[in-house]
Amino acid sequence: MQAEVLRFAIMGGGLIGREHAALIAATPGADLVAIADPAPAVKLVASEFGARHYLDYQTMLDEMRPDGVIIALPNALHAQAATACIERGIPCLVEKPVADTLEAAMDLVTAAERADVPVLVGHQRRHSPDIARAKQLIEDGHLGRLVGVNAMWLADKPEPYFDAAWRRQAGGGPLLINLIHDIDCLRFICGDIAEVMAFTSNSVRGFEVEDSASVSLRFSSGAVGTVLMSDAAVSPHNWDTAAGQALYFPHQPENAYFFSGTKAALALPSMDLWKHETEEGHWQDPLVRRHVTLDGSRAYVNQLAHFMKVVAGDAKPLVSARDGMMTLATILAIARSGRERRPVNPADL
Repeated sequence: MQAEVLRFAIMGGGLIGREHAALIAATPGADLVAIADPAPAVKLVASEFGARHYLDYQTMLDEMRPDGVIIALPNALHAQAATACIERGIPCLVEKPVADTLEAAMDLVTAAERADVPVLVGHQRRHSPDIARAKQLIEDGHLGRLVGVNAMWLADKPEPYFDAAWRRQAGGGPLLINLIHDIDCLRFICGDIAEVMAFTSNSVRGFEVEDSASVSLRFSSGAVGTVLMSDAAVSPHNWDTAAGQALYFPHQPENAYFFSGTKAALALPSMDLWKHETEEGHWQDPLVRRHVTLDGSRAYVNQLAHFMKVVAGDAKPLVSARDGMMTLATILAIARSGRERRPVNPADL
C-alpha cells in the first residue's frame, strides 16, 4: 500500500529536472527532498522547492535514502545513475532514452531484473489519454485487423537550439531526441517493429547528425507503416503541439498519427474514428466519422501518479527498462539503415 507521503529526489536540475520538481511540489502525497547537480545555479532551484542540494548523486542517495528518484541527466549518464539507484534498492524514473548505447541498456536491464528493483522509462506519451485509448481501440478490434500506420514529426527548431555542440554531433539528432517518442508510441499501440528501412538527410543544416528522415516499418503483426520526420520543417504535424500535452509548446490542433484497419481508421490526437455505416459497407459508400472522447488528463501528471504506484509497490512500470531498451534498439536500427541504405531488424542489434 502507498505510504502517506513518498520522498523523492531528482538527479539533474536542468529544464526537465525543474519541471519534475514543480510537478512533485504540486502533487499530494509527494515530497521533493533533494536535487543532485554540480551546477551552482541548481542550489537556488533546490532552495526554491525546499529541497537539499547535493553536488553528486551518490552522496545524496546514501544520506537521504529517498523512496524514489527521477533521473534527468544527460543521456550518457542515464544507465550509470539508474544502476546506482538499483544497487541501493531505490526505484527510479529515468528520462528517455534508457541509455545512450545498447550495451549500457542491456547492462541496466540485467541489473534491474536481477535485483528486482523497478525502473520506469520516461516515455511520457504512453501516459497520455489519446495514446492509451488508441491502443485499447485497436486491441478491442474496433479497427478490425490493423493494416497500416502513418506518423509525422515535423517542426522547425531555431538556430540557437544548436548552440549546444552535442545537438550537432552523433547521438544529438532528432532521431534519438524526438522520433524515439513516436517509435515508442507505435510500438506500444501496434506491437513490436520487426524491420525498418530508412533514408536520412542532413542537407538543410549540414551537421554531422540528420535533420530529416523517412522511414518504412514492418510490424511483427504484418502491418506496415511510414514515418516522416524533420526538425527543419515548419508544420503543425507533430504530437507535441497537436496533442496539447507538451510542456513547452502551444497547442496547435492537428493530427500526427493515422491508423488504418480492415474495419475503420483512426486519427490521433483528434480521436476521429472513420468507418462504414454498416458492416457490409462498400468502398464507394460514404464513411461516418465518430469522435472518441477522452478523460482530459495530463501525460506528465499521469506519469508521476503511475511512478508513485510503482514506488509504493502497487504497480509494475508501464515502460520497463527492457521495453525502453527495445525502443532504443529500434531507433538505432533506423539510424543504421539510414547510414547503410538497407533494411535492418532491431532484434539483430
